[in-house]
Amino acid sequence: MNGTQWIIFILIIQVIHFLGTWKLYVKAGRKAWEAAIPIYNAIVLMQIINRPKWWVILLFIPIINLLMFPVIWVETIRSFGRNSQLESWLVVLTLGFYIFYVNYALDVKYVEGRSLHPRTALGEWVSSIVFAVVAATLVHTYFIQPYVIPTGSLEKTLRVGDFLFVSKFHYGARAPMTTVAAPMVHDTIPGLGVRSYLNKPQLPYFRLPGFKKIKRNEIVVFSWPADTVRIFFKKEKGVKKPIDKKSNYVKRCVGVPGDSLKVIDGYVHINGEQTVLPDRALPQYDYNAYSQKGVSSRLLKETGVTDFNRIYVTQQLNQNQFDQISKYLLGSRRGSSGNIELITKHLGIPTKVIRNAGLSLKEQTDRQRVLTITEELAETLRNNAAIDSVVKIIEPKGLTGYNIFPQDNSYAWNNDNFGPIYIPEEGKTVPINLEVLPVYKKIIKDYEGNTISVNGNQISINGQVTDTYTFKQDYYWMMGDNRDHSEDSRTWGFVPDNHIVGTPIFIWMSIDNFRDGWKNWSIRWDRVFTTVHGNGEPISYFKYFLIVLAGWFVFDFFRKKRKKAKE
Repeated sequence: MNGTQWIIFILIIQVIHFLGTWKLYVKAGRKAWEAAIPIYNAIVLMQIINRPKWWVILLFIPIINLLMFPVIWVETIRSFGRNSQLESWLVVLTLGFYIFYVNYALDVKYVEGRSLHPRTALGEWVSSIVFAVVAATLVHTYFIQPYVIPTGSLEKTLRVGDFLFVSKFHYGARAPMTTVAAPMVHDTIPGLGVRSYLNKPQLPYFRLPGFKKIKRNEIVVFSWPADTVRIFFKKEKGVKKPIDKKSNYVKRCVGVPGDSLKVIDGYVHINGEQTVLPDRALPQYDYNAYSQKGVSSRLLKETGVTDFNRIYVTQQLNQNQFDQISKYLLGSRRGSSGNIELITKHLGIPTKVIRNAGLSLKEQTDRQRVLTITEELAETLRNNAAIDSVVKIIEPKGLTGYNIFPQDNSYAWNNDNFGPIYIPEEGKTVPINLEVLPVYKKIIKDYEGNTISVNGNQISINGQVTDTYTFKQDYYWMMGDNRDHSEDSRTWGFVPDNHIVGTPIFIWMSIDNFRDGWKNWSIRWDRVFTTVHGNGEPISYFKYFLIVLAGWFVFDFFRKKRKKAKE
């Protein structure tokens, strides 16, 4: 809906409100016309139902207002003596239109100074729950949102199983564009597996003022521009989703509006200079490790390498045995020697499970193994006498990579050698021709709502032939620190400013083996209660939190004891 449509919609709502309540306003000692003036009528209504005037603000906050409207409807009829549970349900289920019946068909009297205390324990419980949800939704929508790292694209900087608090006020909270949605859930209602929102009506994009701009190399949470999945990690037919209901991604912003970006042999260069990452950043790359004697899993684990696969070999395997070990497998295959090869993650198959299955397994130690590690770990392995060589795997310049932006054959780019590419800045005008059109086509058409047509060498935007384009908003370039295992801007391109959600600020819990079933979980205590940004090694503030919490309990115990003694 555009601005004009929203104005018309709001006026219709005001007319409905006036027609349904003007007699009630009069019976409450007010004037009939007061029910017709937008905003003012809401202030007067708060006085009629004996509620604070600041509730009016909640009526104009998207999503929050969906929770407040039923409360106001119930409070309105109760202010005129309609207190039964049946009528409360009727006014809610009829979306407030039961008030018309009260207004015109019933001879009601205004209950001045009515008690606001719930008459039953159930009523008190419901009231408490409603306002707890309102408060939590307000915080979740405009201040702090919990988030869990689901993929390894930022390993080892942020790890799978890190539970974060994401600040929405740093860059300015994005007001919800989807006006009808379930509170405190994203695109799907947990347990039910159904969509949590209605596609229409939609509010125009609006962002509250923040206190900082996105800086280069900051970690940012954003709505995934290419998202067409109904449920994350589930293969289904694609769906078109509103911006604020797209899946949330977290990456490092390596390029900001106005930058010229190029990736050279895996390293990001901005405006001609190799970028310097914060000292807490732990970028990883793929390396070939080689040893004439074989690269053993034990050596890798002792060195601190965790992202590698293991291969177990067995001569025979029945269905029952396979079922017992299947949850530990990434895959299986028939080897060249006829043996069965079982592929697992670095944890392998527990010895107890192997024994219970009655299996005879031998781990295969290859001379060459592909490892995803940091440069520091690569150097540590090079200095190990048991390793002959460690070589970084790089896709050469000029080789077209798989699924690389802008998905056009004329661009021979790949993950390790990419660009140069200009990152658009709001108000900046750039030349547009057939050569650069693939790079900016999605921006012009999908993100900024224009039509594009090509006739020979001529490009028309919104029916007008042009050779330039002026960008309507800022864009960013996001990449994962796990550079060879991250689907990021190198795959789907620019991230528009209206897709920005916030920045992670705090890790409150971290679980190792998060995707391997809760029985394999273990808490990474060194990451619990640590900050995301900052310099130096992250420090866990968990023990300080426990000390403060214990101190509060001791103080509260003696406070209550002293109070009881005085009584």
